[in-house]
Amino acid sequence: EPQHCSGLEPAFQMQLVNGPWGDPALFVRIRWARRGLLFDLGSIATVPSGDLLRVSEVFVSHTHLDHFVGFDHLLRTVLGRDRVLSLFGPPGIIDNVEGKLRGYTWNLVEAYPLCLEVFEVDPDSVRGARFACREAFRRQDLAMRPFTGELWDEPGFRIRAAHLDHRIPCLAFAIEEPVHINIDKERLAGLDLPVGPWLSELKAKIRAG
Repeated sequence: EPQHCSGLEPAFQMQLVNGPWGDPALFVRIRWARRGLLFDLGSIATVPSGDLLRVSEVFVSHTHLDHFVGFDHLLRTVLGRDRVLSLFGPPGIIDNVEGKLRGYTWNLVEAYPLCLEVFEVDPDSVRGARFACREAFRRQDLAMRPFTGELWDEPGFRIRAAHLDHRIPCLAFAIEEPVHINIDKERLAGLDLPVGPWLSELKAKIRAG
């Protein structure tokens, strides 16, 4: 649940796609980056394609049907795009994704540059695999790295994970904004400074130190 001071715009806009009783899927807009994240992949048919095309990382708690059925819809939406889509999940997620990809025929995608990078989070390590569309999504294992609780870290936000017991391996996630930057537009006007793209550049430089 986002917390912020009165009068400050939150950095994240969060949408529980199917409400509290439908398939779990949380869409997070990162306001200043025109970018999106997905937490769990239940049915996402109601999410506009424009929002799905902004998704750069996906975090899956576990692969029960109601948490993972949206994978195919997301793949169909981004298939022809020149991008890398990163997906994080519990032990076994690489085999789960590979199984889904093997369920389709990929003989007409040689010109499609999409790549999926899938990372499974063990208690003390993260293993990865890359699936390139141009290679018919053939699996290529990546180097293993240690897991210390943090999955993603960049100047604007970080994402941590913890292991839970759901009678299967399961992950919980937290998204954090280390530094919140908000512009007082009245003071900006008092300095005769215009609102514009330079503010985004300024915020990025502050976040980067």
